[in-house]
Amino acid sequence: MGLGGTPALAQDLLDPHPLAGVVDELRIGLHAHDVHHAALPFRVDEWQFNQIEDISFDVLFTSPDLDAFRWIGAPRPEIGATVNLDGQDSLVHANLTWQLPVFDTPFYLEAGLGAAIHNGALSGAAPGRKNFGCRVNFYERWGVGAHVNENVTATLSYEHTSNNNYCAQNDGLSNFGLRLGWKF
Repeated sequence: MGLGGTPALAQDLLDPHPLAGVVDELRIGLHAHDVHHAALPFRVDEWQFNQIEDISFDVLFTSPDLDAFRWIGAPRPEIGATVNLDGQDSLVHANLTWQLPVFDTPFYLEAGLGAAIHNGALSGAAPGRKNFGCRVNFYERWGVGAHVNENVTATLSYEHTSNNNYCAQNDGLSNFGLRLGWKF
């Protein structure tokens, strides 16, 4: 086998893709940190965009072929992290993500619900940091996105984590940004 067979060999190793059937999409994003305190921030004029210092990494898995998942709308299980690059609060999350196409367009609406673990204080936080109250909090994310092409997505997303007042402290953390995705 000469050098001419090398690209064909590489193609065979990746076809089918080793993640096919398990991982549906990988995403990376850039976000404004702590834009608002509320889970549903209806007053966008109150948002603060002065801390664009978070990056996110997400793995969205293929929705399991189970009746229970089909019954709830076939969400994709997801794990991810939002890391603050300025030493403030970061989080790791696990959730289910639903995507709803907007008619026959490349656009979609997205919602995610799950749990997040953070590296912040439970109480007595330093200035500029949050008092989360609980180590594990609820995680919600809403977004509007587009299928840029067959393999690329772009999603504007608002993510929020808080404990719904189940613990003594409940400073919510909300980040807003753009996630770019690569579908398999």
